[in-house]
Amino acid sequence: MALLVHLKTVRDLRGKGDRIAKVTFRGLSLYTPVLENCEDEARFDETFRWPIASRVGENEMLEVQVFNYSKVFTNRVIGTFKMVLQKVAEVGQLEVTDTLIDDNNTAIRTSVTIDIKYTTMDGTVGVWSDGEFLDIPGDPEGTFQFETDSLLSGHSQGSGVAGKGVFSAMKLGKTKSSKDDHKKDEPAILDMEDLDRKAMRLGGVGCLDPDSGFPEKLGFPENVLLLCNPNANMQLLGLNMDPVVCVEIGDDKKYTSMKESTNCPYYNEYFVFDFHVPPDVMFDKILKLSVIHSKNLLRSGTLVGTFKLDIGTVYSQPEHQFYHKWATLSDPDDITASCKGYIKCDIAVVGKGDNIKTPHKANETDEDDIEGNLLLPEGVPLERQWARFYVKIYRAEGLPKMNTSIMANVKKAFIGENRDLVDPYVQVLFAGQRGKTSVQKSSYEPIWNEQVVFTEMFPPLCKRMKVQIRDSDKVNDVAIGTHFIDLRKIANDGDKGFLPTMGPAWVNMYGSTRQYTLMDEHQDLNEGLGEGVSFRARLLISVAVEILDTTSTEIVSSTEVQVEPVSNISESVTGKIEEFFLFGSFLEATMIDRKIGDKPISFEVTIGNYGNQIDGVSKPSAAKKKKKEGGGGESDEEESELIQQNSSEDEADDDGDLVSVSSSPPMKPVITDRNYFHLPYFEKKPCIYIKSWWQDQRRRLYNSNIMDKIADKLEEGLNDVQEIIKTETAYPERRLRGVLEELSTGCNRFVTLANKDQNQAGRTKLDKERLKSCMREMESMGQLAKLIRSQVKRNTVRDKLKMVQNFLHRLRFLADEPQHSIPDVFVWMMSNNKRIAYARIPSKDILYSIVDEETGKDCGKVKAVFLRLPGKKGFGPAGWTVQAKMEMYLWLGLNKQRKDFLSGLPNGFEENKAPRTGSCLQSLPPISLVYNSKYIYSLYLPSSVYSLYLLSVWFITVSICKVLSETLCPTWDQLLVFDDVELFGEAGELRDDPPIIVVEVYDQDTVGKAEFIGRTFAKPITKMCDEHYGPPRFPPQLEYYQIYRGNSTAGDLLAAFELLQIGQGGRAELPAINGPTDSDRGPILPVPMGIRPVLSRYRIEVLFWGLRDLKRVNLAQVDRPRVDIECAGRGVQSALIVNFKKNPNFSTLVKWFEVDLPENELLHPPLNIRVVDCRAFGRYTLVGSHAVTSLRRFIYSPPDKTQNNWTSIAICNIYLLCQVALLFVCSDALSYLQNEEKEEKKKKKKKKKGEVEEDDETDERILDWWSKYFASIETLMEVYNKELEAEYDNFEDWLHTFNLYRGKAGDDDEAALDDDRIVGRFKGSMCMYKLPLSEEITREAGFDPNMGMFQSIPHNDPINVLVRVFVVRATDLHPADVNGKADPYVVIKLGKSELKDKENYISKQLNPVFGKAFDIEATFPMESMLTVSVYDWDLVGTDDLIGETKIDLENRYYSKHRATCGIANNYSVHGYNMWRDPMKPSQILAKLCKEGKLDGPHYGPGGRVKVANRIFMGATEIEDETGLKKQTDEHLALTVLKHWEEIPRVGCKLIPEHVETRPLLHPEKPGIEQGRIEMWVDMFPMDMPAPGPAIDISPRKPKKYELRVVIWNTDEVILEDDDYFTGEKSSDIFVRGWLKGQQEDKQDTDVHYHSLTGEGNFNWRFVFPFDYLMAEEKIVISKKESMFSWDETEYKIPARLTLQVWDADHFSADDFLGAIELDLNRFPRGAKTSKQCSIGMVQNEAELPCISIFKQKRVKGWWPFVARDENDEMELTGKVEAELHLMSAEEAEKSPVGLGRNEPDPLEKPNRPDTSLMWFVNPLKSIRYFIWHNYRWLILKALGLLLLLLLLGLFLYSFPGYLVKKMLGA
Repeated sequence: MALLVHLKTVRDLRGKGDRIAKVTFRGLSLYTPVLENCEDEARFDETFRWPIASRVGENEMLEVQVFNYSKVFTNRVIGTFKMVLQKVAEVGQLEVTDTLIDDNNTAIRTSVTIDIKYTTMDGTVGVWSDGEFLDIPGDPEGTFQFETDSLLSGHSQGSGVAGKGVFSAMKLGKTKSSKDDHKKDEPAILDMEDLDRKAMRLGGVGCLDPDSGFPEKLGFPENVLLLCNPNANMQLLGLNMDPVVCVEIGDDKKYTSMKESTNCPYYNEYFVFDFHVPPDVMFDKILKLSVIHSKNLLRSGTLVGTFKLDIGTVYSQPEHQFYHKWATLSDPDDITASCKGYIKCDIAVVGKGDNIKTPHKANETDEDDIEGNLLLPEGVPLERQWARFYVKIYRAEGLPKMNTSIMANVKKAFIGENRDLVDPYVQVLFAGQRGKTSVQKSSYEPIWNEQVVFTEMFPPLCKRMKVQIRDSDKVNDVAIGTHFIDLRKIANDGDKGFLPTMGPAWVNMYGSTRQYTLMDEHQDLNEGLGEGVSFRARLLISVAVEILDTTSTEIVSSTEVQVEPVSNISESVTGKIEEFFLFGSFLEATMIDRKIGDKPISFEVTIGNYGNQIDGVSKPSAAKKKKKEGGGGESDEEESELIQQNSSEDEADDDGDLVSVSSSPPMKPVITDRNYFHLPYFEKKPCIYIKSWWQDQRRRLYNSNIMDKIADKLEEGLNDVQEIIKTETAYPERRLRGVLEELSTGCNRFVTLANKDQNQAGRTKLDKERLKSCMREMESMGQLAKLIRSQVKRNTVRDKLKMVQNFLHRLRFLADEPQHSIPDVFVWMMSNNKRIAYARIPSKDILYSIVDEETGKDCGKVKAVFLRLPGKKGFGPAGWTVQAKMEMYLWLGLNKQRKDFLSGLPNGFEENKAPRTGSCLQSLPPISLVYNSKYIYSLYLPSSVYSLYLLSVWFITVSICKVLSETLCPTWDQLLVFDDVELFGEAGELRDDPPIIVVEVYDQDTVGKAEFIGRTFAKPITKMCDEHYGPPRFPPQLEYYQIYRGNSTAGDLLAAFELLQIGQGGRAELPAINGPTDSDRGPILPVPMGIRPVLSRYRIEVLFWGLRDLKRVNLAQVDRPRVDIECAGRGVQSALIVNFKKNPNFSTLVKWFEVDLPENELLHPPLNIRVVDCRAFGRYTLVGSHAVTSLRRFIYSPPDKTQNNWTSIAICNIYLLCQVALLFVCSDALSYLQNEEKEEKKKKKKKKKGEVEEDDETDERILDWWSKYFASIETLMEVYNKELEAEYDNFEDWLHTFNLYRGKAGDDDEAALDDDRIVGRFKGSMCMYKLPLSEEITREAGFDPNMGMFQSIPHNDPINVLVRVFVVRATDLHPADVNGKADPYVVIKLGKSELKDKENYISKQLNPVFGKAFDIEATFPMESMLTVSVYDWDLVGTDDLIGETKIDLENRYYSKHRATCGIANNYSVHGYNMWRDPMKPSQILAKLCKEGKLDGPHYGPGGRVKVANRIFMGATEIEDETGLKKQTDEHLALTVLKHWEEIPRVGCKLIPEHVETRPLLHPEKPGIEQGRIEMWVDMFPMDMPAPGPAIDISPRKPKKYELRVVIWNTDEVILEDDDYFTGEKSSDIFVRGWLKGQQEDKQDTDVHYHSLTGEGNFNWRFVFPFDYLMAEEKIVISKKESMFSWDETEYKIPARLTLQVWDADHFSADDFLGAIELDLNRFPRGAKTSKQCSIGMVQNEAELPCISIFKQKRVKGWWPFVARDENDEMELTGKVEAELHLMSAEEAEKSPVGLGRNEPDPLEKPNRPDTSLMWFVNPLKSIRYFIWHNYRWLILKALGLLLLLLLLGLFLYSFPGYLVKKMLGA
């Protein structure tokens, strides 16, 4: 579909001038060319075409504007024509002539004629999908050629409107063009991503919600490592440059080395920045890449261009990295210029525990497709435009004191004036730039009215803008409050999206408490780190973005931050001010920490500054009355105001009838037990109420609340579904369908509710746009939910669950309202007039609305609130304890709606109002509530607790469990009964919403106080006295409750809770507590029968293998360890290891014990492994312990025999077919490899047309292990980009490793900290099964009853092994030296033997290729931990460890996956692919069959082999060195081994020949990767035949070559100089050449002087010797980095030859004319003649056939020289005829040649024209050629004339004399 507009003429124009017209449709403007010097008629005759994705609506507009065009000033509008397209939509074609209207909407004489066509596809109007416009068939670039040659896109296709990025950005969705948009024409240009990309976005196919990529926002610092690797710096503008790249993060700068005279440098340098900061701070840091031209010690160089993004953008990428992407450089000082070039780089952000996943690319061919690999996140258009970001700062309110009052009082005494103690200014940080407003001296309510303007690319790659109010101070400025504006929340990048906009709106700032102290311990909170604990101020700001039209002339081209004044805005813009009423009641205050229990305690509630009695006082000093909305809340001043405002309510009374009561009366706490106090709020509950005035922006909060409620419901539902899936209960899909049904109704409800109050005062643009986009999203989410609901099946539950989780993320993101309104409510516990602990309650949660869905979730409800310490105190052990637990009731709403404020309280109270004088009004809120009705309950706590020590249960009263000694998994099996718990309120409500029970677990020590372990919360099931005690509600089910300590989990509690009402009959009516009574347990009641789980008898067999790496205990070594296993009170002990040093394995392998466990697997208790050391005299010391939390993986399930045979037959048939096709290629390894390589090359050929066209026969001699490695990505060898353990489940197929811990876990849940607690490892396994066991198993042949279920496992006697470690290479090593490099070498440790390869260190390399094999002999189990370390060699001092990796060889050795020696892909007896294992495939197969008790192998005729009823096929011949073919079964056996996992019962994947990539870690930087190492390990038992020599993997040596380049001639070189005498254009041409990376060895020809035609003759030879790696296609250069370097550094650089043409000048610098760079591996064939040579050979290189000098050896032809003109366009500047001849060093030695035209083999002198000379060397010759040649006729004429004149002169001179003589006759 398309809309075509043909603009014909504009008539009756006034005056004469240049005219231009602009036609706009759906916000996309297209321009005509400029018509110069038009008079009254302008004939434009231009056709415009808009491809459109949705049908033209009846009320859409087309707009035509005609301008007088001016090059200097802005274009002046002559008139505008607008028409509604209703008629066009109906008829499809229309011609219109109509008059224009001017700016005042009056018609003028000028008329316009247009013809409009509207075409739909095939005459039907179908809605196209988004994609169809973006990938136009036959348009490879995706750039749409618009028919118009518009002004904007005139200078480069795609930089203005018609560009690819912007076009995909716009997608021409409908947007209403705004009326006042004459000046800026891009209302709809930049909607980057289609918001309604329905399922993609919402169903979350590959789309993260904006927050999900970030880790939780903790206040803890993290080690963050930022790796940045600028690979190549390509396509810089300007040709002859000396670029340096600077990488800058914050104040850290690092520079690459300088590359000389190139615009295409190659760096491959690697920088690492280490940070230890909280994630929030990290993600706001800006990474800036800049390219600088010719920087050196003396000069700072000139900036070419920069690229900026924030770290958060990188972290939210997949794998937290950009890999091999091109960053676009732009010039910050000149925004009108286009892109300044590209840098190719890798950027990765690594936090703790992240590992870098780099794609394995052994052979790197440059990704030339820059457009497709730009460094931009998903959804950002390729071409970003410049935009202005306007942040307007209007005013602030309610600032706190920022100075002590002492000085102020002194001043007051002297001067007599009182001043505000704060000098605020606002600072805005965005994209690495900082803007500040002016400082307003001494003002609590400053008014700035200024705007800060940033100029930045749009969309910006920086997510947050930081707005901070700061106090200006002579010493140092401090932050008062900080607010972050998330640009993703104030913009929408969809089709119908909007540019970032916000406000004008108030933002609330929170931070530390308001009283001023010189050293504020919570200053971090004011900087925006952590949760603010008090209201600081509110600031009125707005944000707007304007896209710049960089083609317009009056644009300021710098990006400096500007600060400008703006006009004031009216009060009403932010909303109508309303009176709000906040009511609260404290129903209970318990668990008050005993440290503060001795003084009276009161609670204070504040909202903004209202209600704050200690430090809210910030009275503006001026005598003027405060405006009522200024939330400055000082009570006495407020009082007088309130009276005036409320006088209508009570005319008679002037006592300030509604003074807010914001704190409860002080009360002394009462002791509860040894840890806690409580306040005696029994019948009488204190209340508070506060009046406050805020702008009425409740709608925002209402919409948030509706979405939050939908999200909460959804989350609850999803948790249920996950629980169902986890517990494998029936029908998770039913529950998911229910969840989706709820979601879709919720979404529909939102759409109906949110549309209200549209015309409320103070609605900002963001409100309107957000509402639209939220409604669209919710609507489409509702529809999608319905759609998904219909697709939920049993087998798709998990996938759909993921999609629905994306909905949840999206909902949470949408619900977060960026524009604040009412500040949050703070509840502070005060003691002794000091603030002790707080809780912060978002105001939206308690906001009242008449509509149920809009009400906050805690409004009018009793809620348990836990108070905590402010700021950093709240973390760590101090923050584990609860400061107080409150039961609170809160209600916030408009004062008008106040009648409902008590409706949610538990019934049965009387209001108790403040005593009043005068006539008392009923409307007064109560100051306390008195409850007369109370109910008595008994609380039962059956708790059968696994996982922790001692238990105290909280509930106004306290009870304590018995203490269990020395266990990590206590089982109390105890019933706690609380008698006579008094609860206040109405019975029905208590039943539906019972109070929360807090359960705390302590560790009791014989000495000292009990130590807190953790706590959990639970709600009991309530039984009223009239209910029956029985199913379905009773007895309650046991459930697991997660125990928390601080932020980390600390165990699980298995318990059930019930609350039983005691009726008139007293105790007797309660269910009887009957359970087994244990005489030895005394008064402790066990758990009643109905609640106890059903138990069964299980046998647990334990395999004891050995102990490893036990650390010292109390400085003594562990010598005689033993392992104790315990589960549910039963257990077994291992045999004693007599001498741990000599043999750390157990002598008895299998032991068992029986235990009663619940039938329900989820209720199984953990199993404990404890290791003790048996010392002399019967002493035992605990070494370490491990708790196996889930026994599920050790439950034995007998094999199902019937099923196996059946499946095996089925697979077998299919298998035969596949096998025949697959395995006939393996006749010979070598031919196989060659085929592979050919295939690979063919693939490459298909990929790129510009690939080498020559035949690709692989030379067998150059094939080695590396060929296999480089081809591995295709076939021959697995290259795992992770550890082998990760691929094969840690090799725990039968032998498990358990880490033993000692000591306490820290507060953080991070595993990294636990590493310090590991004291050793226990190796063994478990098997658990129900008794009795079926007979079949025990009756099987060869069943050893001693081994139980662990049949056929090897014995654990010591064994000698040859370990062969192959280290291939390391990548991305962490720099260890100051210069950003390292000198790495490998160290191998195994047991006591250590191999250091120090003498072979690799100088200054972060990606070293080691290519080494190391052999070590070891004895398992004593030496089984292999450590491979990479060290940095230092000339002075000790060498530093870069990183190390540890491999447990024992598990590998014994694994069924056979990790001893990888199985090669094919069997070969010679060559580089030789079989490495001493056992041949047939022997391995026979051994596996024997061990697995399988039938076979039987080799049959015709290349078949049968194993366990399966038939495999394969080749049967092999070729030896001599080329003879022999019969063999090895290929067949190998085929079976490669498919071993398909063998029933015993099959598992055998490890193939491989290279694994292991992360290198440093003990001091736990969890952060220091690089990666590629390696593999082979192990050969010493009692078997010895393996052959290790294969050679040493790095390939580069081959020496010599490139001879003969420059024959040049042609059409541009002429640069003007002749002194004649003014003729000429050039003194010479050619310069060098190989990339060897600029210092550049060579020049002689000069061809005075070329008049651009022709130059040289016959000059360059000779470039170089070392070349054929496999990697790189030149290897070894050179010292500087004169101070100790040794040479090796660089690998692409083989590129650069030729440049210059104009020689004698007295000034030579002028650069042009250059060409030839990639010696693939460059276009030279043209036969000069005429055929064109610029196309450079521009269309990709499409032309290419050749490689390494295949061709000798090439001759013409190539073009190019340079860029002023407009950055490529232009042809000359042509060169050259001959390239490549020879190997040996060949070059045999036939040597001289440089230039020297001997040996000299070239003949060029036949240059006589004009080619220097004038001052041969003045006579130059006169002859340059003057006589050109001006000879002129000279002859001049000489003739001179003679004539001479004659005439002589005549005149002598004439009088002669005349006199004649006359006198003398």
